Amino acid sequence: MYAERYYDRMLAHLQRVRETQMGKVHEGAKLLADAIENGHSLFAFGCSHASIMTQEIYYRAGGLMLVNAIFAPGLTLDYRPVLQTSQIERMEGLAKIVLDGTPAKEGDVLLLFSTSGRNAVPVEMALEAKERGMTVIAITSMPYSGSVSSRHRSGKRLFEIADLVLDNEADAGDALLEIPGVAQKVGPVSTLASVALLDAMIVQAVADLSERGVAPPIYMSGNLDGGDEYNRRMLDEYKDRIYYL
Repeated sequence: MYAERYYDRMLAHLQRVRETQMGKVHEGAKLLADAIENGHSLFAFGCSHASIMTQEIYYRAGGLMLVNAIFAPGLTLDYRPVLQTSQIERMEGLAKIVLDGTPAKEGDVLLLFSTSGRNAVPVEMALEAKERGMTVIAITSMPYSGSVSSRHRSGKRLFEIADLVLDNEADAGDALLEIPGVAQKVGPVSTLASVALLDAMIVQAVADLSERGVAPPIYMSGNLDGGDEYNRRMLDEYKDRIYYL
């Protein structure tokens, strides 16, 4: 019964996000398409579970080759002990070091993911990117972020810095269901909602580029015949904008 209830609630949530955020999806798609058409690069970053969104659009069959993931030590879930990632995400000064280690420059786009939008690293990453003249597109939760204070000395949360904000609309705490006898709500919502927003935005950006006569490189599955050869050819053609740090 609760498994079905989760599906029902999740589907309803996705529908609501579609209804409220599709305009922002198209705005973000245009920003991505403009950057790609003008020869700029795309970067993606998120901490802890938010790094799942980065992995979803990076080196991905059916995905845009031009997305460069930024992975930082201690900020992905393969780090051990994993409990330390929650503390590392709150460290000021780290994001600048991480971004300094990339070739990101003015005119590039940073896709930045943080559902709470409060911790020091994502906030600082947004501030540093803006200082470099990058465009910041954030996927966050306005209900969640609006209910908490910033953990960065600026006092800002991610939605207060980004050029464009897509709202995954996750509740504070990021869970959907209450189950009798269980103190904490269960059933996370932010990952599925964020991935839906993100992939929809990229699909639309590719369509926008195609309408302009620009055909960006899309990964073919390496498990299809000819996939490896096609991917190698595209990677070589766009090597000036694909860094894979």
